[in-house]
Amino acid sequence: MMPPISPMLARNAARLPTDDGWIFEPKWDGFRCLVFRDGDEVELWSRHAKPFNRYFPELADPLRAQLPARAVVDGELVVPSGDGLSFDLLGQRIHPAASRVEMLAETTPARFVAFDVLAVGDEDLRDVPFGDRRARLEALLTDAVPPLHLTPATTDHATATDWFERFEGAGVDGIIAKPIGDPYAEGSRTQRKLKHQRTADVVVAGMRWHKSGQGVGSLLLGLWRGDHLQHIGVASSFTAARRVELVSEVEDLRLDDVSEHPWAAWSDEAAHEAQRLPGAPSRWSGQRDAGWVPLRIARVAEVGFNQLTDGRLRHPAKFVRWRPDKPPHDCTYDQLEVAPPAELDQVFGAGS
Repeated sequence: MMPPISPMLARNAARLPTDDGWIFEPKWDGFRCLVFRDGDEVELWSRHAKPFNRYFPELADPLRAQLPARAVVDGELVVPSGDGLSFDLLGQRIHPAASRVEMLAETTPARFVAFDVLAVGDEDLRDVPFGDRRARLEALLTDAVPPLHLTPATTDHATATDWFERFEGAGVDGIIAKPIGDPYAEGSRTQRKLKHQRTADVVVAGMRWHKSGQGVGSLLLGLWRGDHLQHIGVASSFTAARRVELVSEVEDLRLDDVSEHPWAAWSDEAAHEAQRLPGAPSRWSGQRDAGWVPLRIARVAEVGFNQLTDGRLRHPAKFVRWRPDKPPHDCTYDQLEVAPPAELDQVFGAGS
């Protein structure tokens, strides 16, 4: 069995299955990773068939020490922080400078959370039912120590529901339900995932044109922290018809003079050195963003989202509706219900 392998995936579900025949696991907020070990050789591969070794050098020795001499294991790369798991810190590891990667490997080391095993020795386990593969994985990692972890798992629906409600604050953004009898079918979506979904009232403070040039591509969103309007992310994925409609709906808000806007500092190159802002150079392409159009602070929208990371939207929000009844200055972080962080050892030790 050689890399790359296309990992199994999950499709969204409105609720957890209640019938028998499922194993439930936390859905970790990290990078999917397949680990291949053959003797001293250890390779880490992303779900998109990209090698991870250079970005996470601190994991090679612990994986070599704790995994069987020949094995393929599926799991997640995560980075703990003081409040749980930090996707932002994890994302910083994808950096072209080796010196920076080495520094981050020491200051914010990653961990590997295993949740499936595809091969051990000469055995290809991909045709083995997941329930049996889970039992093999538990036997292999009974004595695992950080930075290697065995993900918690349960067949009890009530326990899975409890995890969904309690563990979010530690970096769990949902629950994965896996059929006990399923083989490891590469690229299939027979698994299900239930993710946290919420709504918030936000200030619409800017926009970008769609790449096609036809209509609005995204709306820039903000929340107030005291007197500061914090940029939290965007709402996007509009239909072609809705993009055109939005042009007329925000036309009267467009500002010609950016100096009148709370985010006027974005026009200063130095502002992008301290933090990631719209218009900053992309870490991936090195190209400058196409820019943004400032809007007068007068319009509020209700948006749907699934997770905040360090005060910002983890993924683009979904536009729900305009809120003409709500003044922009009422859109603060106070409205958001943030789950209290659960202790990492509680999360990693649950369901043992």
